[in-house]
Amino acid sequence: MRYFGPGAAVLCGLSLALPAPAQGTAPQSRAPLGEAIRQALIATPEVLSEVTRPVPAPVDLYAEDAARDLALLDRAAPRLFDPAHAGIGPEGAPIRIAFFTRADCAACRSAMTDLRALADRLGFRAAVFDIQKDAGIARDLGLDMAPSYVMRDRMLRGAMPTVVLERYLTE
Repeated sequence: MRYFGPGAAVLCGLSLALPAPAQGTAPQSRAPLGEAIRQALIATPEVLSEVTRPVPAPVDLYAEDAARDLALLDRAAPRLFDPAHAGIGPEGAPIRIAFFTRADCAACRSAMTDLRALADRLGFRAAVFDIQKDAGIARDLGLDMAPSYVMRDRMLRGAMPTVVLERYLTE
């Protein structure tokens, strides 16, 4: 919501100072109102500056966090997307996602089934990591829950619907 300062209030007040013309009132009777507003604006041009000044660009509160995460992903990419790493999906296909799972996780088993079907259908491989056995890389990435998905440009924590993963993997 944009806040308009006291100058805008003055402008609104001037426009409300005279009653609205009644049905059938001649246009020339509105001229005094227009002239009063014109004179007020000439005398106090700062009134319009509040309304017409450019809106400042929004501040990206997460820009530094996003840059840090992308740098982390860039450093971890050789390990996350290593073609020799165990995974699911067609052999020889490029690894497009790293999947972090945990042995005692029902949501992980379901997510693995969905990811396997998606990998086979779209023709990519997913590197599979155990969040406990591969705790070092999980910790470096700030992953604290399974399942989690890591792509070259984002990390997703928690089970994701197949349609969401497909969108991210095909955009």
